[in-house]
Parts: sequence; structure tokens; C-alpha cells
Amino acid sequence: MGDTADLKLLLTGASGYMSAFPIFGVDPILFKDLDDSETITKAASEHDIVIHTASGFHSGSAKALILGLGERKRSTGKDIYYIHSSGTSNVADTPITREYLESRVLSDKTDIYSYLQQRELCEPYAQRTTDLVVVETGKKVGVKTYILMSPTIYGFGTGLFNDQSIQIPQLIRNAIKNRYSEVVHIADLAELYALVLARVLEGSAGLPSREEVVIFTGTGTYRWKDMAARIGRAGVQLGVLESPEPKSINLKETADKLAGGSLQLAELGFASNSRTRANIAKDLGWKPKTEADWEKNFLEEFTVVLEKSL
Repeated sequence: MGDTADLKLLLTGASGYMSAFPIFGVDPILFKDLDDSETITKAASEHDIVIHTASGFHSGSAKALILGLGERKRSTGKDIYYIHSSGTSNVADTPITREYLESRVLSDKTDIYSYLQQRELCEPYAQRTTDLVVVETGKKVGVKTYILMSPTIYGFGTGLFNDQSIQIPQLIRNAIKNRYSEVVHIADLAELYALVLARVLEGSAGLPSREEVVIFTGTGTYRWKDMAARIGRAGVQLGVLESPEPKSINLKETADKLAGGSLQLAELGFASNSRTRANIAKDLGWKPKTEADWEKNFLEEFTVVLEKSL
């Protein structure tokens, strides 16, 4: 992009704020909510790069940001970039409701975009729908799009706002409430965002040349039952749970307890198979932490969730 001293980067966070980074300092831009398309589009039109972390399920805000970036491209003639946060539930199977099992381990060096299109035709899913809107809108207005598609995120972030992920703390809170773990089925990731941004600033060095790029961020695999057992052991060690053994519950119970009643979200988020290889990230030089960090995370995360619930 030339001289990075002129870089204007926009980072979207929780509903209600965006942060503009002219490299040094933070200049917040307030907006009503993710449906405030006019403000969002205008803010994006004044920046060269947008990193969207507010929601992977809100197509309107993603489209508004990319349309704004499209205006920026037309006015400056420069390459403009959009980095989007998503999740691998987009490629997860549906073994319970549709008896569809995905046996493959998906690589981000293959045509994941076409795969997402095929899955969306079978069953629309808000997060996957948003990813397709990202790609299609980016191609329409000439904005290069990068989608970081993450599996279960664990550990603690170092940012100014939320420092925990979603799935594991949610399962821990549910375990505390019910006195046992149940099962149907963040630092590392920040480094990858920074790495992708750095490569963009270097003229997309090392990134695939196609207009849309899906980047998987997985570091390993686990079974839902094993995760529930680790939560159970941590809870017993802290004197909170009655037994380390997970209790089996059905999809309807899971939906009611963890997914606001949505069977689709419960299955894709807590009872599916989704195995991916982060080949592009590894080629970029990303070096995630080891399995030991995963193992020790549960006691640490349980402790934090417990403290917050008191």
C-alpha cells in the first residue's frame, strides 16, 4: 500500500463503537448498533483497511463496511482490504438433525468458497450467509476480502474489552448452574490477525492472490466429550461440581440451555464435527501454542468464570 504512515485502519468491536487507528492512538467512532448502516459505511469509506470483529452473524454490517471501503477505493484508486472474523461452524456437519457427516479434514488451500456455497444451498446459516455476502460484495466493489474462520477459541485475550471467548465459558457457566458438566457432542488468534495485517501492508506478500481468501485458524482437534470431561475435572478440583463425569443431554436441552432455543445453533456450535487445517496461516509463519496450553486452560478459565459469577 505504499507509505504505511498514511494508513487508516478501522477496527469494529462490540455494538456501539468502532476504533480508528491512524497507527498511533485510538479515535473511537460511536454508532447506534450494527444496523446503523449509514454511520458504518461512512466510517469505512474513510479508511483503507477494516478488521471486523463485532459479529460474524450480521450480514448488514459486513456489507455496509465493504460498500464503504468500495467508496474509498473509487476515491483513492488504492488497493483496499477487509478482514472478517468467522467460525468453522460454517463447515460443521449436522449429524443429529440431518444425519450428515463430514469425514474430510478441510484445507484452506482448497476452494472453501464453493464449499460454503454448496452447504448454504442445503441449509442457510446466518454466519455462513454473512461470509458469502462478504465475498460477493467484495468482488462487486473491488475490495479484497480475508475471512479468518476459527474453531473453538480458548484462553484469555489481552485487549481492552472482552478477554474471554464464547463456547468454553458458556459451558462452564452451564456446569456451575447444573453442578455437573454436560455434553452433546485468544492470544494465538490475535497474533494471526496481526500477521495477516502485516502481510497486507507488504502488498499481500505470501497471501493467496485470489480476491477472496478463507484462512482457517485451528491448532488441533478434540472431542466434545473430552472437553466436557476436562471442564468436569476442573470443576471438581475447585469444589464446585459434584462429579467429573459429563452428563449426556439431548439436542433440545442443549438448545434451551446454550443456544437460545435454536436447534441449528446448538448442533453446529456444540454437537458437530468440523476439522480443518490452517495451511495458509502456517505458510505465513504463524506458530500457535502447544497442546499443553489447551490442557491447562480449563482450570484457569473455570476459576475466572467462577469468580465473575460470585
